[in-house]
Amino acid sequence: MRIAVLMRDRCKPKNCSMECIKFCPRVRAGDETVIKGENGKPIISEELCVGCGICIHKCPFDAIKIIGLAEELETDLIHQFDKNGFRLFKLPIPRKGSCIGILGPNGIGKTTAIKILSGDIIPNLGNYENKPSYDDVFEYYSGTELHEHFSALAKGEIKSIVKPQYVDKLPKIMKGKIKDILKNLDTSGKFDNIVEKLKLDNILNKDIGKGTISGGELQLASIAAALLKDVDIYFFDEPSSYLDIFQRLKVAQIIKELSEEKKVIVIEHDLAVLDFLCDNVHLVYGEEGAYGVITHPRGVRHAINTYLSGYLKEENIRFGEKIEFFTHPPKKRQEMRILVTYNNLIKTFNDFDLKIETGIIRQGEIIGVVGPNAIGKTTFVKMLAGVIEPTRGKIEYDIKVSYKPQYISPDFSGTIREFLERKSQQLFTSSFYKTEILEPLNLKYLFDKQMDTLSGGELQRVAIANSLVQDADIYLIDEPSAYLDSEQRMITSRTVRRVIEKSGKSAMIVDHDVYFIDMISDALIVFDGKSGKNGRGCGPFSLHEGMNRFLRDVNITFRRDEETHRPRVNKPDSYMDRMQRQDGEYYYSL
Repeated sequence: MRIAVLMRDRCKPKNCSMECIKFCPRVRAGDETVIKGENGKPIISEELCVGCGICIHKCPFDAIKIIGLAEELETDLIHQFDKNGFRLFKLPIPRKGSCIGILGPNGIGKTTAIKILSGDIIPNLGNYENKPSYDDVFEYYSGTELHEHFSALAKGEIKSIVKPQYVDKLPKIMKGKIKDILKNLDTSGKFDNIVEKLKLDNILNKDIGKGTISGGELQLASIAAALLKDVDIYFFDEPSSYLDIFQRLKVAQIIKELSEEKKVIVIEHDLAVLDFLCDNVHLVYGEEGAYGVITHPRGVRHAINTYLSGYLKEENIRFGEKIEFFTHPPKKRQEMRILVTYNNLIKTFNDFDLKIETGIIRQGEIIGVVGPNAIGKTTFVKMLAGVIEPTRGKIEYDIKVSYKPQYISPDFSGTIREFLERKSQQLFTSSFYKTEILEPLNLKYLFDKQMDTLSGGELQRVAIANSLVQDADIYLIDEPSAYLDSEQRMITSRTVRRVIEKSGKSAMIVDHDVYFIDMISDALIVFDGKSGKNGRGCGPFSLHEGMNRFLRDVNITFRRDEETHRPRVNKPDSYMDRMQRQDGEYYYSL
């Protein structure tokens, strides 16, 4: 095990008999290189320390702390792809009557785990040179719950369905109208019920291969296809992608009800949805593309708080950076200089009308934009960016704008280094941008990749960085959390906020992740209306007032977690839910 040894300021060698040194088994064996004194203060060699913990208990000042650092396990290897390939350690356990979540960064084996549990991959237990056999798996899991699972899987006694991660690929492999596809997949006889619950009436006659279906519609159709199958285990891989908060909570409620009678496992990056949906969660840590370790299940609250802390207390392993939520006091908007004024903007399309009430954007503030899909949020941002003109009304400003669109097209031929050197040279020449953007977003690991080979999350990080380094007065960023995992979302929100605050600029952020909006926003613009028909934008409001208006529309209440201060969805009709509704407080800032 790799060890990190922390010597705290409480270490007082002049007043101590150095019990930590005297009782160290390495020192007693004659190895004086383990602990040596420097200016009278002990220094413990992290390379030679075995982490026995004797020195911790012998120190009278509680000055020593030894933490295990995340690394591959020596046992419990479940699958390895080739000699130098990705390795997965341990597996989640499906349980009937409980919705099981999987939470962790991208690229560390979450999808591989559900492929193994669904029978798509037979685990080779690290023996990648030979063809895998379930006989070896039976022996390995003898006497455990997973033995019964794999035994039934091998005999064909378990049926499962996987809702895939990348729903945008479905039009390439499926043809025909949504209605026909779903009816052909229906083995449960619940077609009408599922269509009604997911509000699919408007897309049933759309052809999946014609390119007229949005990402959100593809996601709902994919979820419906999984729900219509009568199987024993359901796997949902990132079901909230492309969906707005209304749709996310509706889908979460449906999946939660399903888990009461079936086995359900969900991979999810939206922590608010995961908290609302799951009963128990397996955390996953590791190195992207190298290895992943799946931990034992924890209750959902404990699991998310542990994930945000970056520290597995029970195992004494530091696996990530601590992410904190702050209940910061709202900025006094009246004291900030007006940057942009817009007056009763109206945009009319053939089948959609948008009205934006009069509002102002002030220098130095970050405004979040929330509301359902297809309600006009992106249209509003495009009007501010000058991409499209309003039908009526006007925008008054004489400033520079940097705009990151919702959908990013990798239309550059070359490497990421070449792209950034041409578009965002400041990332290489400015120590500020290196520290605040390049390093937090881990862009240096992408430098040698071709632009057209990036994953959705990698492309998103490059686009955000490119937007933030432009010489602008206001930064308009549309759905920055899309394709990012939970940790990347938190880091990105913190990065954007620090850059805006330190540069004294302004920003407008459109997003559906409540955690992201909560961490980044000073004020909110709230959209309502009828999706695909008409929309209205109101505000900016203070963060508390805006979230209260928005959550009232969504018909849910939030509270703050006492330990981490993160937003948590109250269970419907719980005591907290009833009390907050009674007080008209759908969003608690404290």
